Amino acid sequence: MIAAYVVNGVKSGLVAGLVFGLLVALVANPLVAFAEEGAHVEHAGEAGDHEHAGDHEHAGDHEHAGHSHAEGALPASLTDGVSVLSGVLWGVFLGVVAFGIAFYFLEPIVPGSGAARSYAFGAAGFLTVSVAPWLAFPPAPPGVERALDPNAASLLYVGLVAAGAVASASGMYAYDRLRGDHGRPLAAAAGALPWALLVAVAVALVGVPSVAVPAGLPSDLAHGLAGLVAFGQALTWLVMAGAHARFHASDDPNRNAGPTDPPLAEEAPAGSP
Repeated sequence: MIAAYVVNGVKSGLVAGLVFGLLVALVANPLVAFAEEGAHVEHAGEAGDHEHAGDHEHAGDHEHAGHSHAEGALPASLTDGVSVLSGVLWGVFLGVVAFGIAFYFLEPIVPGSGAARSYAFGAAGFLTVSVAPWLAFPPAPPGVERALDPNAASLLYVGLVAAGAVASASGMYAYDRLRGDHGRPLAAAAGALPWALLVAVAVALVGVPSVAVPAGLPSDLAHGLAGLVAFGQALTWLVMAGAHARFHASDDPNRNAGPTDPPLAEEAPAGSP
């Protein structure tokens, strides 16, 4: 049976990855190019203030270097194609791991019923894969250098994802256990408690996350690029959850009914065939 879940995960990830890749190609790439061009122009202007008016040879070297750099740059169409392909591959990977494998094992404790279960699990995936690492590595525009070395940063990133997974699974389990006897408000509060603890510990250890602004880049543009990163990841999970709800329900109408929710067949009026 897990094979059917994996297939639905692949299809859901394919749809979401295509949307994410198109967002990067059509919106993010032009904004990044604009930001890099603005930063380059400003840097060139600052460097020109320190040059002597008669230093034509030095200026010619800069012009030649800039011309060579422009010639070596990849065409925009190729860059956009790579972005779309990368987005599709990333979406398929998330679809297989999250909605293909993790959903298969965690489905009994996922809150809600019907399509709501896919969206609830998509929200948990967004919190786990995106929000948890942002506690130490918030979305950042291009050009930001991390203070940690790559090995330490990778270990911290993986650790935060793992902590987010534990918090999400614990929250869903608490909600599932308490909803029937104590009602949804108390169950929702108990489900949010693991995430509240994770955020509190992360803030105590690394401080409140903030968007870094590279030199030469306006603050508003830097925050806009960071916001676009957050929006793109949230959109990916939203589209993936919507696609999964459609694919999952098309296989078996009763499959989306959880153990604490009455199956659709039992909800039919008495005397109906």
